[in-house]
Amino acid sequence: MTSLGAFGQFWVFAWHMAVWLLPDLPRWRTWGRAMPLFYEVGNRTLPVILITGMFVGLVLAVQSYDQLKAAGFEERMGVLVTLSLVKELGPVLAGVMLAGRIGGALTAELGTMHVTEQIDALRVMGVDPIRHLVLPRFLACLLLSPLLTFFCDLIGSIAGWAIAVGLKGIPSEPYWFFIADAVEWWDVATGLIKSIIFGGAIGLIACYKGFTCRPGAEGVGRACTEAFVVSFIAILASDFFIATLMQGLYKTIWGFRSLI
Repeated sequence: MTSLGAFGQFWVFAWHMAVWLLPDLPRWRTWGRAMPLFYEVGNRTLPVILITGMFVGLVLAVQSYDQLKAAGFEERMGVLVTLSLVKELGPVLAGVMLAGRIGGALTAELGTMHVTEQIDALRVMGVDPIRHLVLPRFLACLLLSPLLTFFCDLIGSIAGWAIAVGLKGIPSEPYWFFIADAVEWWDVATGLIKSIIFGGAIGLIACYKGFTCRPGAEGVGRACTEAFVVSFIAILASDFFIATLMQGLYKTIWGFRSLI
């Protein structure tokens, strides 16, 4: 199948899942199938998210201190660290970690079911495999991605505070005061929207690759690799468009805002 044909098939697959989304949301059976996946997604991804967010916060603090000190704004270092995490790095890092840790696992699981004809068996029994298998996995990625992003932002900000107070001698109170003064609900909403879109895209791409993988162990392995690569590209591309849209809306409503 050509890339264009696969692209079209993916959106047919996504539409098929979306048809079941609203009718199945109030059903307890849907959430019963999704609950184990919530634990799996959070349990397998959170440790990596915490470690990654911590070191990103440390790096941002170390690299920004000298430039801000030269301009006399070293006490506002936390603003740069936190805004970078909340609006850009946090959602992207959480999305990449989710794609690497969970996207490949979902693709491998569904790919194995496809290769061993378990998905075909569901169709024979009159069960829609997209409704039964894809929808719970999509919901798990969609709903837990913002939570993972929150932990990434939180641990990164704390790591930046540790560098500022422990190594650079910046008072703790101004560090948090300037963060509270500069970070707006719009920034939080921007990061939240990004994380939700990233999580949904990762869940859909991973499930689609599992449903359409080639036969054999090689086909499953290749599908896992393709799922991560496509998810990574989708994260970066959607990040650009969402950031452009949200920035344009902010300037239209409130005008330009300076960080310092």
